[in-house]
Amino acid sequence: MKYLLVLLVVVVGIWLLTNRRRSGEAPPVARKKPKAVEAPPEMVACAHCGMHVPASEALLDAAGRPFCEEAHRLAGPAP
Repeated sequence: MKYLLVLLVVVVGIWLLTNRRRSGEAPPVARKKPKAVEAPPEMVACAHCGMHVPASEALLDAAGRPFCEEAHRLAGPAP
């Protein structure tokens, strides 16, 4: 009797799987929440060479112009 019940459960399970595939339904998939997209950092162009760097990493001179590195800040803006 125990084996008959196990066989019945296996047969019903196989039948459910084949019917689902025939009807075109995909098995349910856990949906992931989309990650919050962070805004890209503000970029500024170096006043000497024009290379873009994040505003948080830029070095500013007395006039407030951004530079990519200390050597370019000391050299000043491009002529």
